[in-house]
Amino acid sequence: MIALTEIQAAASRIAPYVLRTPTVASPGLSALLGVPVTAKLEVLQRTGSFKVRGATNTLLQLGDADRGAGVVAVSGGNHGIAVAVMAGELGVKATIVMPRSAPEHARQAAADAGATVRITDDMPGAFALSAALRADGLVAVHPFDDPAVLAGQGTAGLELADDAGELTDVLVSIGGGGLIAGIAAALHARRPGVRVWGVETEGAQAMSAALAAGGPVDVELSSVVTTLSAPRVSQLTYDHVAELVTDVVVVSDAEAVRGTLDIADHAKVWTEPAAGCLLPAARRVLDRVGPQARIGLVLCGGNATTASLGVGR
Repeated sequence: MIALTEIQAAASRIAPYVLRTPTVASPGLSALLGVPVTAKLEVLQRTGSFKVRGATNTLLQLGDADRGAGVVAVSGGNHGIAVAVMAGELGVKATIVMPRSAPEHARQAAADAGATVRITDDMPGAFALSAALRADGLVAVHPFDDPAVLAGQGTAGLELADDAGELTDVLVSIGGGGLIAGIAAALHARRPGVRVWGVETEGAQAMSAALAAGGPVDVELSSVVTTLSAPRVSQLTYDHVAELVTDVVVVSDAEAVRGTLDIADHAKVWTEPAAGCLLPAARRVLDRVGPQARIGLVLCGGNATTASLGVGR
């Protein structure tokens, strides 16, 4: 399990490179849900998502030999952008492997940052290609199966614990589980009474399936929310969620997209469906915990175009 000291060390390490994003009360979302809502705005983070935290923490700890060899990262979008941008800034050669379903703007952003972008037919194929490239000498920057990544993502939880008012329940999206594992570890240490809830979309239910099976299992991916579409969680992230997370709520793709538009309308913040899914999930959590709740939403990223949601010109 990730210790608070590891998250604190990551926070000090990455501070010169990432933003301390705003943690703000949202009058609009509070009115919509009928309870006080606080939003952690990782949509304003460098590269447009929380992923830069874990990527930076990992890259800064590479030795000279690994830096010289270069790194490889598998990504449905945001992790690849973060690794590409930070590797470029730190002078490390990066190869980003993405499935064909990854958004075109994510592929372009990684390429624009100077990374080599490789495209595979699907996410399992992306992980297979990454394994082959590691065998050729590249160093993996895994999107979630790495304590350094979890510690980096946990720095968002430290900020939330320090900057938010009273909270009873915090909702965090789950792809491979790195963000929720890090945040849950930070909140467990700093605010042990706060419940943490995970959120997935139908067709991207790797953590739900793992919890049902008692450990990580492969899942079929069909969700349009590609940035949550991990084919399997890791033992590392599963262990954190099983120990520290109250439950995982699953919503439909349509609810996630609707949530994105509702957050834009009521909070005046643009998010991806990977964060939009938190809003319908919050309604289900409120049904379970009651109207005295004080909700925190970690708005994990904003790297979606209006066109990709069918609302662009």
